[in-house]
Amino acid sequence: MERPAWAPQGIDLSVPSVSRMYDFYLGGSHNFEADRIAARAAIEAFPGLPKIMQTNRAFMRRAVRHARAAGVTQFLDIGSGIPTFGAVHEIAREGGGDARVVYVDNDPIAVAHGRAVLESQEGTGVVAADFRDPAAILGSEPVRRLIDFGRPVAVLLVALLHFVDDSDEPAAALARLREVLAPGSLLVISHASIDTGPRTAAQGSRISEVYRRGGATLVLRSRAEILPFFDGFDLLEPGLVAPPDWRPEEPVDEDDPVVYTGLVGVGRAA
Repeated sequence: MERPAWAPQGIDLSVPSVSRMYDFYLGGSHNFEADRIAARAAIEAFPGLPKIMQTNRAFMRRAVRHARAAGVTQFLDIGSGIPTFGAVHEIAREGGGDARVVYVDNDPIAVAHGRAVLESQEGTGVVAADFRDPAAILGSEPVRRLIDFGRPVAVLLVALLHFVDDSDEPAAALARLREVLAPGSLLVISHASIDTGPRTAAQGSRISEVYRRGGATLVLRSRAEILPFFDGFDLLEPGLVAPPDWRPEEPVDEDDPVVYTGLVGVGRAA
């Protein structure tokens, strides 16, 4: 397989990547055949995934707009994936403004492409790090240069936590991030779940197996398991809900109930 110029050396093109599968679901072009094969298998196991991902991105954009309306101008997007249209810095700067945005991902292609795309964008940075190592994120040069933790920050964990197993202690990583956040900071979470939407436990097991075969973890948590991620934050209205139900900007024009799959919420640090 010929290696594209945008693919860093050392990447095994035969192994699927969570970030590149997500790129495929969104109609992007930064993915390889192994990613497409795995993504198609995931869609077969859990029909409607592209619509679910698009609805997830729409929630992220609304959450960023809410943060800006609340006066938050700093954003830390962890597990950001491969930059695509409607990225955080674009939404945060709608109508002007000086929002600062740092993207964090552990996928080398997401990091390399992010740096190339954002090279000319003042007030943005990209960090190669893992959510499970918050010290590496907080100590990185872009975060130290761009983020002032004495002021509110919006931390985005969009479609991330379901790829972190309980054995990796996601709550502990979240607690470390929470320690440095100023009052008024926001925590934005979207999480895969079958508590909402039409998909079944059997379908959830099948898609988890697809990701497992590709070397990734996928944990479809319940509402009761997701809520503790907001410990230390006040969960904003309307609470932990299906993506289209979080502060819709216009009526949901979608007949397919699959878009209601998953749970999302925004918490504010007191």
